[in-house]
Amino acid sequence: MENKGNKEIIVLEDPVVLARVCGANDENLKVIESMLNVYISARGNEIRMEGDPGVKDRFRAVIDALTVAARSGETPSTEYTRTLAGDAGPDAIWETVINVPNGRRVHPRSKNQAFYVRGMRENDISFCVGPAGTGKTYLAVAESLRLVLSKKLRKLVLTRPVVEAGESLGFLPGDLEQKLTPYLHPLQDAMESLAPFETIRRLEETRAIEIAPLAYMRGRSLNDCAVILDEAQNTTKEQMKMFLTRIGQGSRAIITGDVTQIDLPKRTESGLLHAIAALKNIDGIYFAYLHTADVVRNPLIKKIIQAYEIYENEKN
Repeated sequence: MENKGNKEIIVLEDPVVLARVCGANDENLKVIESMLNVYISARGNEIRMEGDPGVKDRFRAVIDALTVAARSGETPSTEYTRTLAGDAGPDAIWETVINVPNGRRVHPRSKNQAFYVRGMRENDISFCVGPAGTGKTYLAVAESLRLVLSKKLRKLVLTRPVVEAGESLGFLPGDLEQKLTPYLHPLQDAMESLAPFETIRRLEETRAIEIAPLAYMRGRSLNDCAVILDEAQNTTKEQMKMFLTRIGQGSRAIITGDVTQIDLPKRTESGLLHAIAALKNIDGIYFAYLHTADVVRNPLIKKIIQAYEIYENEKN
């Protein structure tokens, strides 16, 4: 490695590793170049960076992380490169990568997301509050699948409150699971994007994945399970307390919700808001907060959320 003023030169002797680090048509280098606001070129077995000396360490750390991945046989994607070069930085990303066995490798894409993953791993109960598109449900499903598929936990239980809109759940066609399927599509979509369809089907057939309506959780004790309560902003205080007291020995519970999208009847307090206030000082319970800056679903989603926030603030 050579360091000359505002230049940084990294030498990679293995041409295969160099090609993987650079990406197809040097796409990875272009991502780093754009995010660090520097000029990067690949010549021979060298990667050269010219620009602000203040970002040299960050540039070196990103290339080192890509090199580690390339030497392990991976071809780092532009998405992974963008994550490494982002605000979270390579160290936080390395520590919180979620490797779903026989499935995807999921990288937190912001510092807050990295903190969220760390919180899920270090605490028995984790809450994540944030707007649509911030990855709160996706990361919860990824971490839970990792625990179940690696045999660290025996079962994944998915649940959410059913806020009815004109139809009673009991009058909808099909058995209980079929009635609940429309409500749990976001969780199922996440699972199917993280692991092969055959894997998910096998887990469902062996009951290692269970879909359970929140109303049917009363009286149960969930041991050695990963339990995800999605759309928790639509629980009542009583439902949230009931759910939290179902968590048994060796289990991990992850509660996600968006407090800007509460669909409960007026004058009914959200169980999520109540839990945040009541449980904030208890050791072993982690609260993660994601914001508009953490939106990863689509750049347009971030603009939509910001526009709504501005409109509501001006109206009030």
